Amino acid sequence: MENLSFEESLEKLESIVHELESGGVELEKAIDKYTEAMKLVKVCSEKLNSATEKVNKILNENGELVDFNVAENEEA
Repeated sequence: MENLSFEESLEKLESIVHELESGGVELEKAIDKYTEAMKLVKVCSEKLNSATEKVNKILNENGELVDFNVAENEEA
């Protein structure tokens, strides 16, 4: 499940939600689907957090990752 891209995970999650919302799923299968959905939510959340961390960093002149600070860039 962690090998899926964010978009693939999200698509699978949306499919599960749609299936559960349809109401035609037996209880045991619904529990399994819910459990799978929660795992997908965790994977998506971790991928989003990782992407957020990357976006919040920029490369400086030496090629090192540094925290991005808007105030410093406005003064330059």
